[in-house]
Amino acid sequence: MANTIKHQGIVENISGSHLQVRIVQTSACASCSIKGHCSSSDTKEKIIDVTNDGTFSYQPGDHVWVIGELSMGAMAVLLAFIFPFLLLVFSLFVLMAVWNDELSSALCSLALLIPYYYVLWLNKSQLRKKFSFSVKPMN
Repeated sequence: MANTIKHQGIVENISGSHLQVRIVQTSACASCSIKGHCSSSDTKEKIIDVTNDGTFSYQPGDHVWVIGELSMGAMAVLLAFIFPFLLLVFSLFVLMAVWNDELSSALCSLALLIPYYYVLWLNKSQLRKKFSFSVKPMN
């Protein structure tokens, strides 16, 4: 159970085997007793799409646990932040060595992020399979 992330959620919508579950994502400050006097506390409601495996039947309004693997978070950070950062820095050094012009090297390095994120967008169906959540009823 240490390799999973659990959030409480409420089933919002059901279409076939797909559930839309609303979770409330809170920062550490949101549970603080003096959060009303501080500007750093925040909560966000998010809708998560989950595929029901058919073990349990759910109705809108049911309280459930949304469960994801911890490795999904690490992979998401790698794909969204670490790899683009490395691409940006590496391409900047290479282009600076080739052109010796800071402005055009920086702009081209930034422009290289467009095809990177476009390839991620093209592979969103495969990524959706890799980043899948499961639900379990709350007892």
